[in-house]
Amino acid sequence: MTTARTPGHGPLTGVRVVELAGIGPGPFAAMLLADLGADVVRVDRPGGPGLGIDPAYDVTNRNKRSVVVDLKAPDGPGRVLALAARADVLVEGYRPGVAERLGVGPADCHARNPRLVYGRMTGWGQDGPLAHRAGHDIAYIAPTGALGLTGGPDRPPPAPANLLGDYAGGALYLVVGVLAALHHARATGTGQVVDAAIVDGTAHLTAMIHGMLAAGSWQDRRGANLLDGGCAYYGTYETADGGYMAVGALEPRFYEEFLTLLGLGDRSAARTDVALWDDLREEIAARFKSRTRDEWTAVFDGSDACVAPVLSLREAPHHPHLAARGTFTDHGGITQPAPAPRFSATPTSVRTGPARPGADTADVAREWDVPGLLPPSRTPQ
Repeated sequence: MTTARTPGHGPLTGVRVVELAGIGPGPFAAMLLADLGADVVRVDRPGGPGLGIDPAYDVTNRNKRSVVVDLKAPDGPGRVLALAARADVLVEGYRPGVAERLGVGPADCHARNPRLVYGRMTGWGQDGPLAHRAGHDIAYIAPTGALGLTGGPDRPPPAPANLLGDYAGGALYLVVGVLAALHHARATGTGQVVDAAIVDGTAHLTAMIHGMLAAGSWQDRRGANLLDGGCAYYGTYETADGGYMAVGALEPRFYEEFLTLLGLGDRSAARTDVALWDDLREEIAARFKSRTRDEWTAVFDGSDACVAPVLSLREAPHHPHLAARGTFTDHGGITQPAPAPRFSATPTSVRTGPARPGADTADVAREWDVPGLLPPSRTPQ
């Protein structure tokens, strides 16, 4: 069974990407490239890896095709190198040195294709004292200072799922690096290695905060600053029904509109006087507890008070604004985020559902002209 595909969509149509299967930020980065139109061929290993869910629901493998290659078999590395020879980009997420030991490292690939952009996705990076250590999102973002930015001063920092490290500091930086290197390769004919480390990308995300810290406008502790929950008019508040509202009324005009709609009197002095924030927070909390989340949503609807309801994953697709924009889409019975960002001349879409391991071997072998991908009995004569 092969995956039906529609004609190319997106600005990366015509770009070929080889993804050596892994979990987390590597597949997400390859999904983003696929969403943008690239022909992404995922090289799955026999039997795994996975997230412990049915591959039919692994949205990070949408818009891709899959072949199965056992890199530990005698012919495994050669089959991957044959793909790399036809590709523009290769993405892998092994620990440092593993790809080299398997025979598909940068030197092996560049010997076959000097123009190849070789993207490496790791937590700690390709070098440094921790480069060969295991880890996950929360351990990578902890030493960067990013994890310790938010949460109450008397509580442990909350775990931000795996969005901050794996995807924001990891996958997105890998994609930026790959696209920049691809531009360079097309201009010069020379490929290169992109070392995308979650610790580097996550640290980079804190650039503005470091500037504020140097200027003396940010305290190096939680719950004491404008954007970390310390500020009474930038945070979340519980409503009467156990829901929550998010408040971000930073500028003076938005702040005053927020207070008016909330039903509080003049609290202008509290906007800039940190000493008054605790009392203001108590007043705001009491007001929000007097009505339900939907009631407050109606109160602030259409205003510039910068207030929004905190929705769950299942609720989010039904938000009127997100529904109107088509921020979420349904494909194959799976509700999922639509590709982003949007392009006027080369629109993107969810073209196919999650790739099934090995389902596309014959098509890829033919279209990429790599007959060696097929078992001997299926190799074209």
